[in-house]
Amino acid sequence: MAGLVVLTRNLMDAERIRLAVPDAGVARTLDDPGLDTADLILLDLGTGFSPTEVVAIGPPVIAYGPHVDTEALQAAITAGCRDAYPRSRLFQRLPTLL
Repeated sequence: MAGLVVLTRNLMDAERIRLAVPDAGVARTLDDPGLDTADLILLDLGTGFSPTEVVAIGPPVIAYGPHVDTEALQAAITAGCRDAYPRSRLFQRLPTLL
């Protein structure tokens, strides 16, 4: 699976992303084979997956999470994510990220 893959367990987030990017894939585990071939991974920080582990998969990673959790957003950048956005800002910027 190439293109955008979102790593989330939040069905509402997955649906919103698929509405904006119909070909987007959804992964719920780190061993999902779609992550290896993605062009871009969106990491929902609410999944509990370590940004460091997701970055190690290889494709560029953009993390997102609650706007009040600035510490987690900054930690994602420190872990090597290309960027980290509050959830609302990600959905506003989604079309331009691709």
